[in-house]
Amino acid sequence: MATTSDFRPGMVIRWNNELWTIVEFQHVNPGNWRAFVRAKLKNMKTGRVLENRFRAGESIDEVRVERRQYQYLYRDGEDYVFMDNETFEQINVSPEIIGEGQRYIKEGTVIDILFDDTQIVAVELPIFVVLEVTQTEPGVKGDTVSNVLKPAVVETGATINVPLFINEGDKIKIDTRTGEYVERVKE
Repeated sequence: MATTSDFRPGMVIRWNNELWTIVEFQHVNPGNWRAFVRAKLKNMKTGRVLENRFRAGESIDEVRVERRQYQYLYRDGEDYVFMDNETFEQINVSPEIIGEGQRYIKEGTVIDILFDDTQIVAVELPIFVVLEVTQTEPGVKGDTVSNVLKPAVVETGATINVPLFINEGDKIKIDTRTGEYVERVKE
């Protein structure tokens, strides 16, 4: 068992029967009141972020998480098949564990899978991915006065709002955390 004095960013704890990552924390000692630790926690399953107060010195259940890199190979029915880059062992991961990130995974994408013993805890995608636009309407000349966006379908099937100058065949960088267009990539 760890205590609040062991908190560090990135630490994984079990709190309210769910796994949470500590994003940031602050030890607060308000005058003649009892000291406490204010922590910002991110749910590893849902991605929801919340703030919570812990008593200073309170016992916390720390979870040892192992992080391994895997490469996405293909779909097997509903599941996604990933290969360990070191042992070449293949595992199936359900779409529920991947969550919204499955919209941005293409063959060959390298991701981090977090394990608690042999159970998959979470899947972490790269922050940015580069995908090719497969379908979009051509931009109308003269519509460039304001920041106008149009929908575009990328090679994984996800629909992203992009600026008017993006055409079919262009490669774009997408932020996997928000699903937003970042920039056009020239290769």
